[in-house]
Amino acid sequence: MARFLKLLLGTAASVAAVILVAAGFIVADGLTDDVRRSDVAVVLGSKVNPDGSPSPRLVARLSRARDLHRDGLVSAIIVSGGTGKEGVPEGSAMKRWLVGQGIPSAAILVDDQGVDTMATARNAAAMMQANGFDSAIVVTQYFHISRTRLAFAKSGLPDVGSAHPDYFQMRDLYSIAREIPGYASYLLK
Repeated sequence: MARFLKLLLGTAASVAAVILVAAGFIVADGLTDDVRRSDVAVVLGSKVNPDGSPSPRLVARLSRARDLHRDGLVSAIIVSGGTGKEGVPEGSAMKRWLVGQGIPSAAILVDDQGVDTMATARNAAAMMQANGFDSAIVVTQYFHISRTRLAFAKSGLPDVGSAHPDYFQMRDLYSIAREIPGYASYLLK
């Protein structure tokens, strides 16, 4: 019995170490922005309120993309998301917010079918090709950057830049933990 417990504790410690290393990689990668002049910023969706206004987390992402555009680092913005339980298409709500911030409507491409990260990557790659765009910066929360970049690589865009908003919540701890199996599943697909 003592031998079994020792083996069990050793295994648990090994698993915990792997999880901590993976979480450290995800956080470090996400907090290290790779901002470079690109054709387009791709903003991944998040919750939209029932009145059509973006949640604070989504406003932070949109603000980051707005600033990239205003600073001349991107000429266009792709906004991508699905329709949540609130019944509001995220991409359309995101475009309304950006237009309200002074971004020209013609500079914003909408993907309301980006129901998950992989769908956003596939849809953005197709939209980029259709519009002659070759380079992109993904804009999402820091813990989501690694998996997003992997999804874009699997969609034919292996060298995308990244930018995260300065927006942190306690629920990020859960989100970091969730990204570990999420990244692994994307890696194995």
